Amino acid sequence: MKLHLTQSNGNNLITGYDDDHIDINHQRYTNSLIVMTDKLISDWTTTSKQPLAFDLLTVDDFEKIIRLKPEVVLLGTGKTHQFLHPKIHYSLTQQGIALECMTTAAACRTYNILMSEGRNVAAMLII
Repeated sequence: MKLHLTQSNGNNLITGYDDDHIDINHQRYTNSLIVMTDKLISDWTTTSKQPLAFDLLTVDDFEKIIRLKPEVVLLGTGKTHQFLHPKIHYSLTQQGIALECMTTAAACRTYNILMSEGRNVAAMLII
């Protein structure tokens, strides 16, 4: 699906997505990634360097996002909506960072809305 937003003011904008890719500023990525308005981590893997999958997420996978200091994290869980065990994202909560779990498609749409509002949002997107 292609997304349309007239301008991104130099920020990272999700311009398209499908089950096997995400387009950031019209550049295609075929692996899981983390996107913020001014940062892109295009090689998001598990701490064991395995290809990322929802059931492989651990507490350590959220430590790098804490260092980026977003106010809200959108976790795109793939094709299906899944929830993390609270133990896994406890460190985010302790730092006052909100976490919302949703499908990756929903996270892409929500990221663009929050980014366009000027929010300090991070999207952790599993493909």
